[in-house]
Amino acid sequence: MIGLCLAMFLSALDQTIVATALPTIGAELGDFADSPWIVTSYLIASTVVTPLYGKLADIHGTRVMLLVGIAVFVGGSVACALAPNMALLVAARGLQGAGGGGLISLAQTALADMVTPLERGRYQTYISVVFVTSSVAGPALGGFFAHYLHWSLIFWINAPLGILAFSIANKTLKRLPLRTHPHRLDGLGALLLGAASGLLAYSLSGRGGAAASSLALLALDALFWALFVWRLRRAEEPFIPLSLLQNAVARDATISSAFGLGSFIGLSVVMPLYFEGVLGMSADQSGTALIPVMAGTVVGATVSGRMMPHIAGYKLPALAGLAIAALSAAALAGLAQSLALPWLVALLTAFSLGVGAMLPICTVSMQNAVDPRHLGSATATMQFVRQIACALVVAALGALVTGSGEPGSQAFALADLVMRFRFAFAVVGVCTAMALFFLARMEAKPLRGK
Repeated sequence: MIGLCLAMFLSALDQTIVATALPTIGAELGDFADSPWIVTSYLIASTVVTPLYGKLADIHGTRVMLLVGIAVFVGGSVACALAPNMALLVAARGLQGAGGGGLISLAQTALADMVTPLERGRYQTYISVVFVTSSVAGPALGGFFAHYLHWSLIFWINAPLGILAFSIANKTLKRLPLRTHPHRLDGLGALLLGAASGLLAYSLSGRGGAAASSLALLALDALFWALFVWRLRRAEEPFIPLSLLQNAVARDATISSAFGLGSFIGLSVVMPLYFEGVLGMSADQSGTALIPVMAGTVVGATVSGRMMPHIAGYKLPALAGLAIAALSAAALAGLAQSLALPWLVALLTAFSLGVGAMLPICTVSMQNAVDPRHLGSATATMQFVRQIACALVVAALGALVTGSGEPGSQAFALADLVMRFRFAFAVVGVCTAMALFFLARMEAKPLRGK
């Protein structure tokens, strides 16, 4: 279990740890203009390969593909730390993303190989806690390394942790029976999905240039998605099994988790801007104020995960939590500007507690409902949809909060900024309500004991 948590920690951490170090990296390498590509290249590569890892895990076994992912990730990390210029650093980040893209879904799949659905909720809690904690803690660690030590440590730290994760996972998973199935890889489907998801990730990163170029990219992206859907209907063995898309429980669980996690990550991204831009807090104070957000998610995931095998209506804690989260977001939209900081933090904590309660329920319910032969593809598909949802929500909230104004301009007058955040909080509330709707609609099938 430790090896799986370490693998997930590395992947989730590296999605966010670099952002706060970009100015320092750009200054040292003499290239500010291209520094956002350090984030973009990782995002695109990790998004593209996530479904591929799941399919290959169904064919060759989870252990093999998890070890491949860790090895590629560590190799990419070392290349990043040694990169002498921006071009090589961006390329190395792409390699790192190609390894990291499979670690989260493969860790969840490996857990499903180790324990039955009846027992999985308790263990899934650890996975959820590691993912959320590392995602939120990433910016603080990145800023610390870049400001007080050296930015290359952001990548060097992955080497010993990755080697440790490789060693533990190899030893632990070797004891399990090899789970392989005679699937065929639909190469054309994989290429079409990779192109579609890569273009979408690129467009959402804001690197598309002018409006006309962005629209052209989105049109091309829509074409690739249409071709992928066409291939799903025509292929003898589709890249994503049609049985997964037709499985109501898997579909509702995936959509619910995508809306819920998207709202959480989106709020985690914009709240530091609110603390600093509206309340005038420092970066350190902003980071401290977010600690209860992490704590709330940990508590919510722990409580619902441990209750799951003991109650027939195992959705109830998550449903109650999401209802509280939606109400908290609505309160933020209506009252945030008039609330004292302790009350604001209390609402954020209530929100994160509710979303945390949802995370293990959705993952275990989906895995419990699908054919074990497609477990890798199903888990990777859920993670893929979550990544796309998070990117969409973050892009939408970023556009709402920043618009086209510049700090100090009329567009960024305090009253206008507060109104922008109110709309952003309202969007978070709508996303959370959608997560609640799809979870309520999901059938709570009895958990398998084997």
